[in-house]
Amino acid sequence: MLEGIVRESIGKKGTKALRRDGYLIANIYGKGLENINAAFKENEYIRTVRNKDTLAFPVSINGNEMNVVVQSYESHPVTGKLLHVDLMVAQPGVVTHYMVPVEPVGEAIGVKNKGLVNVSKRRLRVKAKIEDLPKTIVIDVTDMDVGDAKLIRDIDASENVKFTDADRVAVLSIIKAK
Repeated sequence: MLEGIVRESIGKKGTKALRRDGYLIANIYGKGLENINAAFKENEYIRTVRNKDTLAFPVSINGNEMNVVVQSYESHPVTGKLLHVDLMVAQPGVVTHYMVPVEPVGEAIGVKNKGLVNVSKRRLRVKAKIEDLPKTIVIDVTDMDVGDAKLIRDIDASENVKFTDADRVAVLSIIKAK
């Protein structure tokens, strides 16, 4: 479980001091809950997020345990170092928006014909309860040739999961290699 601390100072000076000590600044929020200004050890946070099995993962702030989902993050434009992360509490039974990663599977016909799989939407916005949420949205690309595309309307959503992006948006395509 990822251990964190509550930030006393939310100003620029306190934030810089925490970052200098190796902390990652985080905001934790949820429907009907009070916002928590927190900080996590950056290396522990990265290790936890990379090794998680589901979209939600447990954190502990001053002994208060909760499951959270990464909603957004901010990284430095040059170094790529994480600066800030927004975490939403995954409340059981509450329908809300989540960003679910897309995973293409299979060997496309277009790849054998000198094409490339181009994933234009790495994460799709869905509306669901945390219990019904899939870990990833798996898209089969085996019968796709160069010039073919999969739109959101072509993807089968599981029961109780609704895509909130426009149904005409392309998720992935097979493009001609240059």
